[in-house]
Parts: sequence; C-alpha cells; structure tokens
Amino acid sequence: MALRARALYDFRSENPGEISLREHEVLSLCSEQDIEGWLEGVNSRGDRGLFPASYVQVLRAPAAEPPPPARYANLPAGGFEPCPPPAAEPCPPPFAYPPGQGSDDDWDDDWDDSSTVADEPGALGGSYPDYEAAGGGPGRYRVSTRSELSLGSRGGARPPGHPHPPGGGAKSSATVSRNLNRFSTFVKSGGEAFVLGEASGFVKDGDKLCVVLGPRGPQWQENPYPFQCSIEDPTKQTKFKGMKSYIAYKLVPSHTGQQVHRRYKHFDWLYGRLAEKFPVISVPHLPEKQATGRFEEDFISKRRKGLAWWMDHMCSHPVLAQCDAFQHFLTCPSTDEKAWKQGKRKAEKDEMVGANFFLTISVPVGPGASLDLQEVESQVDGFKTFTKKMDESALQLNHTANEFARKQVTGFKKEYQKVGHSFKCLSQAFELDQQTFSAGLNQAIAFTAEAYDAIGDLFADQPRQDLDPVMDLLALYQGHLANFPDIIHVQKGALTKVKESKRHVEEGKMELQKAEGIQERCNIISFATLAEINHFHKIRVRDFKSQMQHFLQQQIIFFQKVTQKLEEALHKYDSV
Repeated sequence: MALRARALYDFRSENPGEISLREHEVLSLCSEQDIEGWLEGVNSRGDRGLFPASYVQVLRAPAAEPPPPARYANLPAGGFEPCPPPAAEPCPPPFAYPPGQGSDDDWDDDWDDSSTVADEPGALGGSYPDYEAAGGGPGRYRVSTRSELSLGSRGGARPPGHPHPPGGGAKSSATVSRNLNRFSTFVKSGGEAFVLGEASGFVKDGDKLCVVLGPRGPQWQENPYPFQCSIEDPTKQTKFKGMKSYIAYKLVPSHTGQQVHRRYKHFDWLYGRLAEKFPVISVPHLPEKQATGRFEEDFISKRRKGLAWWMDHMCSHPVLAQCDAFQHFLTCPSTDEKAWKQGKRKAEKDEMVGANFFLTISVPVGPGASLDLQEVESQVDGFKTFTKKMDESALQLNHTANEFARKQVTGFKKEYQKVGHSFKCLSQAFELDQQTFSAGLNQAIAFTAEAYDAIGDLFADQPRQDLDPVMDLLALYQGHLANFPDIIHVQKGALTKVKESKRHVEEGKMELQKAEGIQERCNIISFATLAEINHFHKIRVRDFKSQMQHFLQQQIIFFQKVTQKLEEALHKYDSV
C-alpha cells in the first residue's frame, strides 16, 4: 500500500513545484523522508509537488475516513463513498544531478576511494578543541552571524524551513520569513541562512576573500602572485596491463615550473568542488563530455583548446586562482597518490561552504564604503539585461560562424575546385593544338587551374585558423552567462530580505538593530556580486579584444595567400 498522509491544515501553494492542501485531505507520499522540512507527494486532485511536512500527519496504517464536515452531519453514515486519492506513480527525486563521467574517463578505484572524510591532521573539517575553548588562535578566528534575539524569535521546536502552522502563539517581534521554495538557488547556496544570521564558523586568514573599491567600483583584490598554466601534449596512456585507456594532459604552472599530468576526470572533480564552494563566483564550464570517439585526434585537439581557455580563466580570477583545491590540482605530483587523496579529502571536507562561505568575504568599511541598495539593484538589473542580450547575440554569432565554416569546408572548396577543373579542361583542349606559340598559353591556363584548386584547399583549412577559435571563446562565455542567473538570484534574494525587514521596522514589529544586521549581511553579498560582475567585464574586454584581433589577422593572412596565388597565376601570362 502506498504511503499516505492526512493534511492537518489548509496550505495554499505560492511557488512553482508546490501543491495546495485542504484540511483532512489524504495524500499519497513519494517518500516519508522530508527534505529540509518539505515532503513530496500527490494530493487528491492529482497534483504532484512539495508541501510542508508540519502540515500533515503520516498515516502508518490504512487511513481512516476523516470526520464529516458539519454541513454533512445529517447525512446517513456511508451515504457517500469518498473518492480515494489517485494512485501515484513512483515519484522522481525533486531534482537530479547529472550522471557521472561514465564511459568518458570513468572513476578508478586506485584514484578515488569511498571515504570522503579527511582523517589526516590539519584537514579541513577536523575538530579544533583548543580554538573552541580559547576562542580562536593565530591566523584563525570565529565569525558568527547568529544572535540570541534571532534564535529566540524563531523558537527551537520548529525545524528550519517549516512554515508556522496556523493557530500558533503570537510572536513578540516579527521575523523575516523564509522562502517556501527550499530548492531555490538563494536557499541552496546558503545565502538565505547567512542573511538571516545563521552562519557560524572559524575563518582562517588564508580563507579571507577581500573585496576592495576600485575605479569601476567593488572588485576582487588582485592576486599578489599572478601566474599562468599551459596545457600541452595530450597523450594516450593505459593501465591494468592495457585493459583501460585514457588521455592525460601535461600541465605546467608558471609559478612552480613543475609539470603534472591530469586526466579529464580530475578537471571534472575540481569543477564540481569549486562550483559548490563559490555561489557568487562564475566558475568557467569545462568542455563537454563525450562517450564515444574520445581518442580521435580532432576531439583531443578540440578538448585541449577548450581546457586551455578554461585554465586561462581560472588563473586570471583573483579568487579561484588562490583557492586551495585549485592549487592542489596544479601542484600535487602525479605520482604521489597518497598526497593527492589527502588534498582531495581536505577539499571535500571544507567547512567554508554554503552559508559559511559568505563569512570569508571581507568588504570595505568606513566613510564612502557603504552601498546604496537601490543603486545596487539598478546595476544588477542592468547587468541581467546585458547578459540576456549577450547570450542571444553569442548564440546567433555561433550559429552564423558554424554555418559559414561549414560552407567554407564543403561548399567553397567544391566551387573553387570546380572552377579549377573547368580551366584544366580548357587547357587540355588547347593542348590539342600543336602550334609552338600556343604552348605558353596552355601552361598558364593549367597553372590557373591549379591556383583555383589550391584556393579551394585554403578555404577548407581556414576555419581552423579564425572561426574555430571564435566559437571556442563563445562556448566558454556561454557557460559564464549560464552561471549568472543563479548569482543574481542570490543577490536578489538577499535584497528581498532587506526590504522585508525594513517594512517590519516601519510597522514597529522588528528591532532596528536586527534589521541593520540583515542589511549589513546583504551588503556583503552585494559587494561580492558587483566584484564578480566587474571581473567578468574586465576579462570579457580582454578576451574579445584579443580574439577579434586574432580573427582579423588570420583573415588578412588568408586573403593575402589567395591574392598571392592569383598573382602567381597572372604572372604566367606575361611570357605568353
């Protein structure tokens, strides 16, 4: 029998993915396990979605019929057969993560093990009794956004994320409400918990991320030791006596000069860690995975170029370039399996994620350092419009460039070689004339035919030189543009909490000090968001300037080659 529950109160859905409940209604549950205070199931109307766990009572035995409402009290018992809740199909999980690497560089037991707990001394996530007792230590200090007022006002009996059931006692002071959609980016990133003052943790000096005021506004503090990293010599390697093959890439960071070898799965692991840790930073996307043809030369070359762009953006970002996980990826010797696993576990046990990540952000203070939230909202809205338009134009340019490259490789080459073949036929016809004075003309026409045939080959090879690099850059930036809606959503969510707290203060329902705390934490998220926006624009100008210069230079070289071929053919007629 399907697991069922009875609604204790009415609940009206207000967000996508939620369903409404009616008091006494019997629902079918997908699972008895709640997710941050929410259950998933199907109501009596056949709607499937989320609802608060505190609004229902799970029925351990077959559900008894609810007591009839007063308006039907005079009907004989059993006069109406109640409609049973619809039989629900097994519910999928609320959201599914992409499958693992699978056939594309799948995980190996010798590289990864089942343990993700760092048991080595000094690993992130270990206990620090001395610090907890003494309140910190050199280079390590406790940061908390909790307050007794905020904790007391929420009450300890209600789990986080549960809406207040109707009929609860009146609160002495209002609290900023939680988002009902517990799967929103603002909630999952930890932004909501941070803004509401629920983050608490130890922050090391090395973990601090500094935002400074620059000529264009907030920006990430520059990396004092900038570096680059080349990706070279992709080679096919084997293991298990040749039973398994993979491609390894040689990485040479400029700040160490020591080469290491990494597989695509190592890049994929690093991307996953960084994307989880930095909710307000656009971590560049990796080149797409591929299940078949992984050892073909063209695919390996294209992936290496994509990884090179990815690496350039990683090294250019002031925050990502200095991240411990990234430095471990770049510097850990390829042959030291133990050191790799220790660093990997340390990154996976990092405590400065979620709401605690925002504790690591240090923003300017003092006169002139405060942000006008209305101006911030205007800037973020303007950037949102910009990213939407850029995404549309990038898609259009990518389609146009891809179509033009296809024509060059197939159509243009074929047409030029068709012209060359026609000239060759004419030359062969003229050779039937055995007159000596016509020999020079025949040779010139034959050379012209060869010139057009060569020009066709030039057209076919040209996209590799100019259009392909443009499309590679567009693919990288389409990944960035796909990241920013979530980043903006976190900032917007924080701003909404500020507006709500101000309204409570005006109505006399919230203390000013508590509202100021919410605004201060919103400022931290706003500073980080504006810093990331400024970095995006800075790197965008650099990249597109360089790429457009390269494109036009390659176009000039190409047409110079075409002109040279035509001039050589022209000079053949001078001696006729």
